[in-house]
Amino acid sequence: MSQPRLTRPVVQVSLDLTSLDEALATAAIAVEAGVDWIEAGTPLLLAEGLRAVAALHRRFPDHPIVADLKTMDGGYLEAEMMARAGASFVVVMAAAHDATIRRVVAAGRDFGVTVMGDNLAAVDRVAAARRMVDLGVDLVIHHIGFDQRGEDDSVGPLDELALIVDTAGAPVQAVGGLSVEQAVRCPAYGAPMVVIGAPLSIAADSFTTNHDQLRGALTDICQRVHRSSLRPPGGPQPEAAG
Repeated sequence: MSQPRLTRPVVQVSLDLTSLDEALATAAIAVEAGVDWIEAGTPLLLAEGLRAVAALHRRFPDHPIVADLKTMDGGYLEAEMMARAGASFVVVMAAAHDATIRRVVAAGRDFGVTVMGDNLAAVDRVAAARRMVDLGVDLVIHHIGFDQRGEDDSVGPLDELALIVDTAGAPVQAVGGLSVEQAVRCPAYGAPMVVIGAPLSIAADSFTTNHDQLRGALTDICQRVHRSSLRPPGGPQPEAAG
């Protein structure tokens, strides 16, 4: 695969749920609200496996499915399995061995799947992003993890985001505890793929969705993101978001 050409910012809903029925219902609301990409989150993949990817692809064939595998080993097989189930994107971790990243990239080329590289828990997040792109990943996920945020709320995915955008050499998305206002401002940092997940669309502690609240919130977010301007690499950095 190759880096996707993004003509405008896109919105990705992260289905960090443990029930396939609830995931499908949440995805239907998200699609109605205007989301572009649907993510089968890690909890959903653990609970439902390939069945979740296949069901989402079957129900929403016009929306790319992101399989958040967080692959650490067995890269080719995991990517192949998700591709055959209907995934358009797979995720490999920066913490994986170079060989694993290369194998996921190889599977991406063989099966037409875009490879996302996640820098979660990297000591040097900027260097990790650049390394993954050098190894062939198509997109970078700049990710501050759930557990890390629970122990240290002084860190966030907007930290170093503009620098990663400027140096990675691939499109970047920011993930991990963003407020709505921070998420909507991601394109201003040069990150065109805006992820809406826990705690914005999913209750992070219970892995459930409030459908009534979600519909209006997602519609507003999608409208705001889709009409936002994307900061080019090297452009002026925005002021810090609240």
